[in-house]
Amino acid sequence: MKEFELKYGCNPNQKPAKIFMKNGGELPIEIMNGKPGYINFLDAFNSWQLVKELKEATGMVAVTSFKHVSPTSAAVGTKLSDKLKKACFVDDVEGLDDSPLACAYARARGTDRMCSFGDWVALSDVCDVTTAKMLKREVSDGIIAPGYEPEALEILKTKKKGAYNIVKIDPDYVPEPVEHKDVFGITFEQGRNNFKIGAELLTNVVTANKALPESAVRDLIVSLITLKYTQSNSVCFAVDGQAIGVGAGQQSRVHCTRLAGTKADTWFLRQCDKVLSLPFRPELGRPDRDNVIDGYINQNEEDVTADGVWQKYFTSRPEPLTSEEKRAYLDSLSGVALGSDAFFPFADNIERAKKSGVSYIAEPGGSIRDDLVIECCDKYGIAMAFTGMRLFHH
Repeated sequence: MKEFELKYGCNPNQKPAKIFMKNGGELPIEIMNGKPGYINFLDAFNSWQLVKELKEATGMVAVTSFKHVSPTSAAVGTKLSDKLKKACFVDDVEGLDDSPLACAYARARGTDRMCSFGDWVALSDVCDVTTAKMLKREVSDGIIAPGYEPEALEILKTKKKGAYNIVKIDPDYVPEPVEHKDVFGITFEQGRNNFKIGAELLTNVVTANKALPESAVRDLIVSLITLKYTQSNSVCFAVDGQAIGVGAGQQSRVHCTRLAGTKADTWFLRQCDKVLSLPFRPELGRPDRDNVIDGYINQNEEDVTADGVWQKYFTSRPEPLTSEEKRAYLDSLSGVALGSDAFFPFADNIERAKKSGVSYIAEPGGSIRDDLVIECCDKYGIAMAFTGMRLFHH
């Protein structure tokens, strides 16, 4: 297939639309089901690059959940604790521990379940049955993978009344070294970002604390590769082999850190006993539970514990999760890794990171205020590596 006609571009008024190879060659994909759109393919090709690079860097299977050309999370295939399984709504999945790919999917899809609603999924490896069964029951727009087990493919084809978008990509495809895009009728050309992210990028530790354990190196690699495919400015918190908070597309660096930190806090708090024991009405579906949990933790649009409100969601009225309880829970955390796609210009980013249990940081360095950022890290015993490499993505 040399080209594929799309229904429209980013918006319904943007026609005609298609994808094709400028060199006239064959597209490196096979559409197994559905008819993906313009944004679907942007998500598909960016997300595939992420999981492919993450597997190459860590040697572990990888999965990412994408929305609007940025990852909501990415993860490698480490097993989940019982509490995390319950928080991710996968404690009922038979055979989960036997499938590293399914574990990676559970982590990636379960990190930020509100943002992952209607996501695009990328798998580094052939989709197995356990992963397909989990994906079938979630609201999702499509998937890209290097292959599908026959039974897994049939399971996925039943989604969205048979219209679920399933794309198979050639894992050996290598893009041209120079890429182009048009903006306002003007063509931009640049070398493709082939920079490899690995442990060697983390050797320049500039803080008094020089200790970067193996788990921290893995988590910083997860964070940095996630950032490589996140719309900039961006910051990513990671722990236990998964990105737990992504702050994308903010003009201010500290706003990236605040956004990512709030998402990381929500992920942690979903695993506290008070949240795990919420007495949901049995007919309440997972997407509604996600919204209620977010409201319960963050006190957003409505007080879900208020009289006249809680009855819609719970069989009995839960006690509120107080600010003091949340702070005490979060203050008990440590060992979180944080990556930034460009330097931190002020120490306020470190202050905010510390509130979410950050112990390890990787950022390019190069700010005129690097000394103040290092000083703030030293105040909290945080180990920080300067990578020397910016990771902007637009």
